[in-house]
Formats: sequence, structure tokens, C-alpha cells
Amino acid sequence: MKASVDTRVWTTLTGDTLAEDAVEITGPESVLPGTFRVEEAATTSIAAATLAAGELLRLRGIEPGKVSVDTRHAAAAFHSEQYLRVDGEPVPFSAPLSGDYRANDGWVRLHCNYPRHVSAVCWGLGVPATRAAFEKVVAAKSKYEVESAVVGAGGAAAVLRTRDEWLAHKQGQASSALPVADIRPLGTSEPVRLFESGRPLGGVRILDLTHVIAGPVAGRVLAAHGATVMHIGSAQLPTVPPLAVDTGMGKLSAYVDLETEAGRSRLRKLIARADVVLQGFRPGSLTAKGFSPEAIAELRPGIVVADLSAYGWEGPWARRRGFDSLVQMASGIAEEGGRTAGLDGPGPLPVQALDHATGWLTAAAIMTAVRQAATEGGSRHVRTSLAGTGEWLNSLGRKEAGPAGFDGGEWLEDVDGQLGRVTRVKMAGTLPGSNPQWTEATHVPGSDRPVW
Repeated sequence: MKASVDTRVWTTLTGDTLAEDAVEITGPESVLPGTFRVEEAATTSIAAATLAAGELLRLRGIEPGKVSVDTRHAAAAFHSEQYLRVDGEPVPFSAPLSGDYRANDGWVRLHCNYPRHVSAVCWGLGVPATRAAFEKVVAAKSKYEVESAVVGAGGAAAVLRTRDEWLAHKQGQASSALPVADIRPLGTSEPVRLFESGRPLGGVRILDLTHVIAGPVAGRVLAAHGATVMHIGSAQLPTVPPLAVDTGMGKLSAYVDLETEAGRSRLRKLIARADVVLQGFRPGSLTAKGFSPEAIAELRPGIVVADLSAYGWEGPWARRRGFDSLVQMASGIAEEGGRTAGLDGPGPLPVQALDHATGWLTAAAIMTAVRQAATEGGSRHVRTSLAGTGEWLNSLGRKEAGPAGFDGGEWLEDVDGQLGRVTRVKMAGTLPGSNPQWTEATHVPGSDRPVW
């Protein structure tokens, strides 16, 4: 079967029908292992972002040309953190306590990539921070008991559920109705003026308050299309080094401590001169610091506020911590993957597809909202979620089991930067009118001043 894109996504984003020949897709339909159509999700989300950039070019009076995406390049882009090298070596990262644990009635995944999540497991289960201790206590409990104890202690965990079990759950029912992206008016303003540029997002200032993969990928895509993206972090917050290096391409990197009034004051000043605020804090936490979408729009009328979440903005888990692997466990994806592969336990997707697709779709929605703000006026609120992306992936159907391996070396490039010589996956998606590219490699975290 020929590789294709899901035209429904463009209609959801823009309300328009995508012409059948609007995007040229090259490469085989099946590139990655497994039966989920990850390649179609990757190709579609990259195409959506590239098309959205093309519409911004058209608004500037520049003919964008025909968008094209290669399925092999898309697969490599969705696995970019695995290809990353600095001076020829992988960037070290260790999270030995993260993983799938067998309870007395099934499986549960514990997310322990950050010290606070490890502490929550220790506190919730009453054990020391060793894998042997985790395995022993989990094996003696029910999977739901473990999930409840860890989440109740402020950690992140998810039981392995079947698709039917997920749809019988109140959160599954709420998540099943989520779109891939939601764009809503946030306030009134005069149309925003775009600075003259030959790039889709030239002159557009974006504050990136995200971490892990999905949000940072969105910021990385926007930077490649010409935006000035400033990633805001904090010296007090832990990071996952390979992810921070991989997703920092083309961005400024500054530290602002939002736990202090001075830090919050600095962020308000940055927002007042920004065009987009992209944030991936746990739902409600940024609002608690005084930065609700409405408050941000008051500071800067005409702004686009983009919120990413794990389980979406409806349902009992709307404020729950979550990550790609946990959403796969909860929603039936990992159960089906394990079952179809003949495994005794979870079978995750071959790449972090929910994270990466959500990142590209968020970038597409942001660029669409920026165009709306420039043509119609008004602030916009963009919402996306890993669970919504998972529902969309599930709706694409299945394919024959794909190849066992994939070599993405054709899509790699070397660049010199502050961290050394970085090997990275080239920016995916071809836009002849202004091909996306990062002007520089990842900066040392916190090395830029938090000023425009």
C-alpha cells in the first residue's frame, strides 16, 4: 500500500479540506516494526506543520511550493533522541528504576526519570530506592493499588489496560473525544503585525516553557521555521540530558526561577513582548503562579498560548502527571503491542510516537493560530495532549507487522556548537519557498540572558 497522510488533521486545524495532491509523500509505507501506523502518524504530523508554515509564507506574499515528506526521514525524526551524538558519543542518561513491573494481577509502569518521581514511589510504596525493593513490593500488591499509591504520593504510574478497559474508564471516555488539537479564541485584539521576513516565522518570538519531548519538539520545529525561540528552564530543575540537547536545536536557553517573585516578574516582562507562550507544566501549576491563559492574554493581547498535557483537559485525570510511555500503558496501546508481538507483558511503540507527533501537531496548531491572529486579530488558546494523539493513532488502523529494524543514517548531519560537534537528525519536511533549518546547535543550558 502507498504511504499517505491523514487529511482529517488539516481539517481539524484549519477547517479547510486538504487537496489530495497538496503533499508529496515518498518512501515505503512500512519503515518501523509493529502494526500501529506510526509512519502515517509521523508523516501526517510533519506534513501538517510544514503546510502550516507554508500558509504563513503565502500570507507574506511568498509562494511556498509543494510540501513533501519522506516516510524514512519522518521515522528518523521521531527517533531523533536515539541518534544524538556529541563528539561522536551518546549523551549519558540513566533512569534504572523506570520500567514495567509485574504486580500480583498484571503490570504497572513506574516513571522514575526524575528524582522527585523516584521519591514519590519510595514514599507511596514505603520502600528504598532500589529495583529489587520496587519489584518485591509491587509483586505483593495489585496493579491498581500500586498505581493509586504512587500517583497519590505525587508520582507518575500507569496500569497496563486493554483498549476495552480504557474505554470503560471515565478518563478513557473523556480522552476518546479529544481532537488532535483545539484552537479557541482567548481574547480580542487588533490583528498582529508580522515583521517582514522570507521565513514563515521570521520575527516571531516564542517562549518555550516545556520539558521532556513533546513540548520541546514543538519549539524545535518552530525554531526551524524561523522563530526566535527562548527556552525557559531553571537551575533548580532536573533535566534528561539527551532530550535537552536533542530538542534544544535553534533555541536560546535562559534560566528563570518561577518560585521567586523576581523570576515571575521577569517572565511577565518576557511575555509582554512575546508572540507565543508554549507551556507543558502539569495542568494548573502555571496558573497557580499567576500565568493562566487569560492572564497571559491580558499581558499581551494577540498572543497565542499553547498548553500540552498528558491526558487532556477533560475527565478525572485532567490534572494527572503523565508521559508517553504511561499513556501507552493506560490507553491499550502497550497491551495490544505486547499481545500482537507474543510478549508476556507490555509492547510499546517502536518510537516515542505520542510525544513526537504531539510536538509536531502542536507546532502546526501554533502556526495556524499565529496566522489567525495576523489576519483576524485576537488571542488564541491552543490545546493538545498525548492522549488525544494516541486516540488519533488508534483511528489510523493497522498495517502488516513492519521490519525488525531501521537505519536512519541517511538523514543525519554534523554541526559544531557550544556543546561540541553534534550529530543530529536533519529537520524533516520540505518547503521549497523557505526550507526549514536550524541556524545553530543547542546552547549550553541557561547560557543566554532572559531578555529579548
